Amino acid sequence: MAGSHSAQHAPVGVLALQGDFREHIAVLSALGADAIPVRRPEELERVAGLVIPGGESTVMDKLSRLFGLAEPLKAAVASGLPVYGTCAGLIMLADRVRDAIDGQQTLGGLDVTVRRNAFGSQLDSFETDLDIPELGDPPMHAVFIRAPVVEDIGESVTALATLDDGRIVAVEQGNLLGTSFHPEVTRDYRFHEYFLEKIRSR
Repeated sequence: MAGSHSAQHAPVGVLALQGDFREHIAVLSALGADAIPVRRPEELERVAGLVIPGGESTVMDKLSRLFGLAEPLKAAVASGLPVYGTCAGLIMLADRVRDAIDGQQTLGGLDVTVRRNAFGSQLDSFETDLDIPELGDPPMHAVFIRAPVVEDIGESVTALATLDDGRIVAVEQGNLLGTSFHPEVTRDYRFHEYFLEKIRSR
């Protein structure tokens, strides 16, 4: 089981400006990582990897600029820091966003186009099982909450999971990982383990 030999020295950060960062910290800690909340540039400098949680991408964008984190985050992504974005975090990492609000900015880095709230409002939250070859069997039970969807990907991006209709809901590109769904709300932590392996192998 991943996590038993986790002699990581640098902690793993979770962007803690807004959203469900506490759940990610709990999952990473359960897997044996030293997980810390990141709200300031000096905290970002300490981490070996970063999770950007679900929440409200527009609020996260505003707060990251307000806290002086937007530019350091962009630099960290560009320098190869492993970053995993879930739901709003995926939007934050996307180079292109459809249905963005006026003035909304992203950190970028993932050569993908995402659509915000692709499945509609909160009422359109749903759950489904996804086959994710990189994570092996069994299929992963995925919870979508006002989720974005990846509408197209650049050639350096790998689609890790798609819905039955072919829409992409998990992607990987170099140091970056993104999912439309919320793996922190189920008991299946394979995506977090996969991310920790990415950090270790860096």
